[in-house]
Amino acid sequence: MIERLELAPGYSISRLVNGGWQLSAGHRPDALDRQEVIRDLRRMVEGGLTTFDCADIYLGVEELLGELVRDLKKSSVSEEIQIHTKFVPDRSDLEAVDRPGVTRIIDRSLRRLGVERLDLVQFHWWDYEIPRYVEVAGWLVDLQRVGKIRLLGTTNFDTPRLRELVDSGFPVAAHQVQYSLLDRRPEAAMVDFCRENEIQLLCYGSVAGGFISARYLGLPEPEEPLPNRSLTKYKLIIEEIGSWELFQELLGALVGIGRKHRVSPTMVAVRWVLEQPQVAAVLLGTRNAAHLEQNLEVFGFRLDEEDQKVLSHILRQGSGPAGEPFALERDPEGPHAVIMKTDLNRAAKS
Repeated sequence: MIERLELAPGYSISRLVNGGWQLSAGHRPDALDRQEVIRDLRRMVEGGLTTFDCADIYLGVEELLGELVRDLKKSSVSEEIQIHTKFVPDRSDLEAVDRPGVTRIIDRSLRRLGVERLDLVQFHWWDYEIPRYVEVAGWLVDLQRVGKIRLLGTTNFDTPRLRELVDSGFPVAAHQVQYSLLDRRPEAAMVDFCRENEIQLLCYGSVAGGFISARYLGLPEPEEPLPNRSLTKYKLIIEEIGSWELFQELLGALVGIGRKHRVSPTMVAVRWVLEQPQVAAVLLGTRNAAHLEQNLEVFGFRLDEEDQKVLSHILRQGSGPAGEPFALERDPEGPHAVIMKTDLNRAAKS
């Protein structure tokens, strides 16, 4: 059975969400075989993973999912799919964002996806020093009222600013945030706030860009440059917990727990996140359907008390990362912010 959860009455999602970032031209150096990708995406839908995540700034991904929508309409696949996108104004444009510009970007997402209404739009704001996010969020609410958006959400807001949005009347159905065994920043305040306000968490980074995998067990600490931005990003998170040695201890424990349940250590890490309070779903990067059967194994077991004790013992030895979600990534002087590309909408205009 594929686990599903209702984000709103009559709107349910699969608890594993197909993340689209790895299909983006901003992530992949190689060209996609579009027909092959569509075939793989259709296999995921047929396997029960019907929910997809993308963004206006993921170069080419909304268009690719639009092709999937058209493909499913003319095929025998009867399952409905859910496509979550984002509204991410460029950091350099935050002072100038206006109502017509917001409407243009939402209309562009509708056109790319080939739908009449966006299932979920997740709002992101790069710089709190430009405090216009409440005003801009209000324009998204107006677009929801006229039927262009079904549900509204947020991504990478900290708890105080998320509270501002909620207090302003912005109807947050879901908040997308980085959450994993290595990065438990949401537990400081975010989880409790979301519980109090009936906000579900959609979690990315749960497998640390691929680091949480048996293939890294016993390997020496990798040196820069790493093959892609995702590995660079999550290597920094590993450094925040204390050391590569501690990460190796955690990975060894995950391998052991996985052997016990006859699943991969990757799925143990995903299962841990799925079992946390307020977590609706985990996003897993989608490149093809090669790991579909392995990923579906996450729904066939639960972590027992012994598993939790083993993991908790190791996690208590870690030192971080600390603070609010995405705070490190917002620090312009820190290493986490250096790898961020904050003006991708400019490149994505079409």
